[in-house]
Amino acid sequence: MKSRVILFILFTAIFANAHAQRIFHKIEILTTAPISSIRGLSVPSDEVIWVSGTQGKAGRSVDGGKNWEWFSIPGCDSCDFRDIEAFSADRAVIMGIAEPARIFLTEDGGKNWKQVYFNDTKGIFLDAMDFWNEKEGVIVGDAINGRFKGLRTKDGGLSWQDLDMPEAAEGEACFAASGTTLRALPKKNTFAIASGGVKSRFFRYSGSQWAATEWPATQGIASTGIFSFAFYGTKNGVAVGGDYMDAKQQKGNCLVTSDGGVTWAAPRQAPRGYRSAVEYRDRNWVIATGPTGTDLSTNGGQTWDALADEGFHAVRKAKKGNQIYLAGGKGRIAVWRITQ
Repeated sequence: MKSRVILFILFTAIFANAHAQRIFHKIEILTTAPISSIRGLSVPSDEVIWVSGTQGKAGRSVDGGKNWEWFSIPGCDSCDFRDIEAFSADRAVIMGIAEPARIFLTEDGGKNWKQVYFNDTKGIFLDAMDFWNEKEGVIVGDAINGRFKGLRTKDGGLSWQDLDMPEAAEGEACFAASGTTLRALPKKNTFAIASGGVKSRFFRYSGSQWAATEWPATQGIASTGIFSFAFYGTKNGVAVGGDYMDAKQQKGNCLVTSDGGVTWAAPRQAPRGYRSAVEYRDRNWVIATGPTGTDLSTNGGQTWDALADEGFHAVRKAKKGNQIYLAGGKGRIAVWRITQ
């Protein structure tokens, strides 16, 4: 009987290993955009992809990245559009970061862009944007007069109002690395932001209350902290970052939570270095990317392995679909292909 049990275990292990080996991963470059750096990426469906970046430009594909249209937003040649939120092939909101901060809306697939927000306050710097649905969304920006900047819309981005935000420590800021230093969480009117710099914290907003959580992320200088986080459901989350000036450093570059962000801990094995974006494929598979490479976890962020040496700034999964796209420096746009 004992020998049969051992043989069964060995057979199961061999079968599982053979099955795992039939899964192939590939980061496939789709195009090189006429945009020197892309950090804004939004994917309404498997087929519809929007990107935004430097030189006041944005792009759109409606066929899964096979063909692209490129747009120059009028009067914005020097604007850096670090985030974009798209709802369909026709409708998207684009965010320009700094002095002046500008937000534009298109409702005709990029043919025309309407300026819906303008702020030339000294020190204004918007970092990220996210929406709960097609009407309600939020934006976070670096601190002005000791408080993070916050904006909210209830009409799909047509108008924006100031939002009460928490105090920031001296030298504490958010990062506009991939548009994912802020996430709208599943419960309505609940969202979270991550900070970095001299101090790095996780802030959660629920209803009208803010809660700040200390976490063991690398911090202490301007180039350190958490640059991106993602949640699967209401409890499980992964945060990534590090030190973009020391891109191979792994200490404090990844944190995981299983209680909705109340507590965070380092994984058993961290990604290979600084990572600027993270996204769930499903409950177990998580992808993280940064300029120096892309990593994959198959156990919810607890251990990470190299997926590709190719690195990007942003990664997002289709809101309605399964495709995962990446975008980054030198205008590179890619898709993560998974075959069995």
